[in-house]
Amino acid sequence: MNDPATPADTLRTALADLVDGLPPRQAAQAVERLIANYRGATPTDAPILRDRADVVAYAAYRMPATFAAVRSALTAFADAVPGWVPGSHVDVGGGTGAATWAVSATWGGVRPVTVLDWAEPALALGREIAAAHPALRDVRWQRSRIGAALTVESTDLVTVSYVLNELTGADRTALVDAAASAARAVVIVEAGTPDGYARVIEARDRLISAGFQVAAPCPHSAACPIVPGTDWCHFAARVSRSSLHRQVKGGSLAYEDEKFSYVAATRLPVDPAPSRVVRRPQIRKGQVLLDLCEPDEQLRRRTVTKRHGDLYKAARDADWGDPWPPPEANQPGQ
Repeated sequence: MNDPATPADTLRTALADLVDGLPPRQAAQAVERLIANYRGATPTDAPILRDRADVVAYAAYRMPATFAAVRSALTAFADAVPGWVPGSHVDVGGGTGAATWAVSATWGGVRPVTVLDWAEPALALGREIAAAHPALRDVRWQRSRIGAALTVESTDLVTVSYVLNELTGADRTALVDAAASAARAVVIVEAGTPDGYARVIEARDRLISAGFQVAAPCPHSAACPIVPGTDWCHFAARVSRSSLHRQVKGGSLAYEDEKFSYVAATRLPVDPAPSRVVRRPQIRKGQVLLDLCEPDEQLRRRTVTKRHGDLYKAARDADWGDPWPPPEANQPGQ
């Protein structure tokens, strides 16, 4: 008997089938134009995704990376609120619905889901792709202007992924406030750039002011210890590269790392990570250097050596973004 496909597998297959019908050169050109738009510093006042060719290219190129980043953020959030399962989900600015797949991969089962976006071609394609996953076949795909006039129905979970960069400051504020008013939990993901991090911190501050607690990635709900302009907090999720990725970017690597910044906040009781690994661990002879964000609102480098026993073994296995220490190696002295 074959193992059932995971949502990630199902999504990958659906996207491969989709791009088979698009000439490779046309897909690559559409992707390159979309990348230029999404990296632009000027907020847009019209949908970036204009027609089906745009949306197919976007979905094939960006959905796996968005799925991986959102799934990583949701996993950290789920670890901080063990036992909780969202009974409903609204994806704001969700486009073709990558975050709905990530939510389904994090918490199984079927729940009412609404995707709000202003690009009708994206919503239509999202509906088409979702037909491949039984848990997403009844998703409501609703056209909505994402901005000051946004209303979000009451729900357990709101996701907002790679949307804030498209909005003016006033519209970003309105979106975060609408999400906070409607949901028990809000997860916001942006590009892992200094500007993306700044947008996440702005949203984090508003959520805390609205009475939310930070569940992840931070081990506290106080101010971020990073001095503005000196650094930025971001993480990485590994993504398998398709032939379209390789055509656009060149090279032959089978994977790439999607850099992202995020905040997951909630009105629920939280058990955040004791500390969070905020850089790639540096493994040296007989020791591991870990850069940590710690619960006393400080950034510190900790050195774990062989004399720490099991903790040293755990440090050698630690990855960027992981909680520290892991539950199975929760020992004093580090």
